[in-house]
Amino acid sequence: MAKILIKNGRVWDGERFSYNDVLTDGEKIVKIEPNITDGTAYIYDAVGKTVSAGLVDAHVHILGSEPDAYGVNAEMSCLPFGVTAAADAGGAHSNGEIASSLQVKNVTFVAVEIKEDKADFSVAREKMALYGEQVVGLKVYFDSTSPHVRTVEPLREICKYARERGLAVMVHCSGSPTKMSEILDVLNVGDILTHAFHGGASSAAEDGFEALMAAKARGVIIDSGFAGHVHTDFAVFKKAIEKGALPDTISTDITRISAYKRGGRYGMTMCMSMARYMGMREEDLFKSVTSAPARALGKESEWGYLAVGRIADIAVLDYTDEGFDLTDNAGNHIESKKGYRCVLTVSDGQIVYRD
Repeated sequence: MAKILIKNGRVWDGERFSYNDVLTDGEKIVKIEPNITDGTAYIYDAVGKTVSAGLVDAHVHILGSEPDAYGVNAEMSCLPFGVTAAADAGGAHSNGEIASSLQVKNVTFVAVEIKEDKADFSVAREKMALYGEQVVGLKVYFDSTSPHVRTVEPLREICKYARERGLAVMVHCSGSPTKMSEILDVLNVGDILTHAFHGGASSAAEDGFEALMAAKARGVIIDSGFAGHVHTDFAVFKKAIEKGALPDTISTDITRISAYKRGGRYGMTMCMSMARYMGMREEDLFKSVTSAPARALGKESEWGYLAVGRIADIAVLDYTDEGFDLTDNAGNHIESKKGYRCVLTVSDGQIVYRD
């Protein structure tokens, strides 16, 4: 692997912006400082662009781990959007072999079934044994479109089970049979509420985001789980930003159904563009796609930061003519001619995507 020298960019190291060059050698980052010169390196001029730690998507559905009709090729849905690490939120159809073969670094949330308003751990236990250390948590579809989901009690069972095993719980909360405050009261520190800004019944906006902000303050992770426009109400999201109820993490919930199909090139960069359009500051935005999801997934020592000595996972992003045009299920329309576009992705010190 040749050295890579990325010059003249605005660097996001996971916590702050600076103006520096970045030099890699093999798999590692060896220098982050101004005016690096190295005659043996491949040089990429990032003038006017942001050189970020590789992005981390905390909610995807990877082909092989998910059904063929739903799962999406991880390399195609992640690397062209600057995502070098991701969490599969389902883990229903594999044994970890596919996950370990991917260029995209990954972890798994194994789905737990709910039957007759009770948690059924039988399949989840089998999958946890097969995936082993790949598993970081359990995924719960707490959605009343299933006749089996009626009260918060099975979620309480699942959270207790996970806590006893040192696992996090990720809760799909759109379509909840209970108020958002009831869900949040059950969740433990480090658990993740995804699709937190959905509209309709049991929305976080019903109490002015008070329950959501209280949960954030005690360590529950609030995830956007955008899904383009399917599980996010743009008016709710915008009001949350105005109120200061920011998502801790921004994720795509990308599937075969959504990849490249929702109002533009759907992926992490579009989700970032939507969040910026609706009012998130860049510091909060970049944190929500690098260091914050890395921390939420227990991978902060490996993912989400640019630092000397770390693995060279890098995304170079431009804010350019990469627009979007989306209307959510409530009829709220957002449109912009500007947006983020990934122009270079480096994984383990190798260029894996270049625009």
